Amino acid sequence: MENTERPGRMVAKAVAGCAADGQHSAILVRAGIARVRRLATTETAMRRGVISLLLWVAACFTGSACAATETWVEHAEWADEFAGRNVRGTALVYDEAATTWHVHDRQRAETRFLPASTFKIFNALTALETGVVQDEHEVIRWDGVQRDIADWNRDHDLASGMRYSVVWFYQAIARRIGAGRMQAWIDRVGYGNRDIGGGIDRFWLSGNLRVSAVEQVGFLRRLAAGSLPFSARSQDIVRRLLIVDRGPDWTLRAKTGWKHHAGEPDYGWYVGWVERDARRWLFAVQIDMPQAGADAPKRIAIARHVLASVGALPPE
Repeated sequence: MENTERPGRMVAKAVAGCAADGQHSAILVRAGIARVRRLATTETAMRRGVISLLLWVAACFTGSACAATETWVEHAEWADEFAGRNVRGTALVYDEAATTWHVHDRQRAETRFLPASTFKIFNALTALETGVVQDEHEVIRWDGVQRDIADWNRDHDLASGMRYSVVWFYQAIARRIGAGRMQAWIDRVGYGNRDIGGGIDRFWLSGNLRVSAVEQVGFLRRLAAGSLPFSARSQDIVRRLLIVDRGPDWTLRAKTGWKHHAGEPDYGWYVGWVERDARRWLFAVQIDMPQAGADAPKRIAIARHVLASVGALPPE
């Protein structure tokens, strides 16, 4: 049977399908292209021009057309920053104005890892969107369990929970959201591998969820632009929560992450973006942490060094 949809509606549906699948997930975008090609097999000759347009739109979401002008620059000199701190890892910075990816160890930047506490960003967005907390000031009472980090042993809200990276608070948030709603939002955004197996309050800490540095930057780029499928209000609140430092002409938004699971090697994240002089640089640093806590500050130090080297932050 011939497909009788109007060309404009077909283009809109193709765009929506690719976007819903997550434009930063190559596997899912390929599925979107397959849908476009299935449309193409039922088209008559007089509508072949529309087919070409549909395939071009799909190609945009894979980076084969719209992102063709993006450049990758490997920074061999950044290796010295890692070696000097006795850690291994990757550093990735995307300069939006120059459409340039700056990277040390691209292969690792494209490899997926547990997001650890960087997932608090997504968790906070979903909490606000689903109404499990009304705003960043709604308090959840401390459960009375004494934990190693003193700042965790008190009541918290979304803002303080982000500032002090309070694991128990965001676990409570995830339980309120529930597996069904969490999975629905993970799928809608197209976050990482989309797998929340391993427990509703553990999947980003020791469960099945995985995300790469490239995907982290892609997700943050959409948050910075306000183009995630969450409300403008939710995205605005979370953007405010992520501010960690400011200067006269720049703002740094960022979140740490630390994968720590007994019997397994530790690793850490530092992800976020810098706004300076109407420009934006998004970044993700991910390092091995063989010395655990002693290595934790190195995530931030490396990030600030590479950001300064590309002009995102003032010279150190």
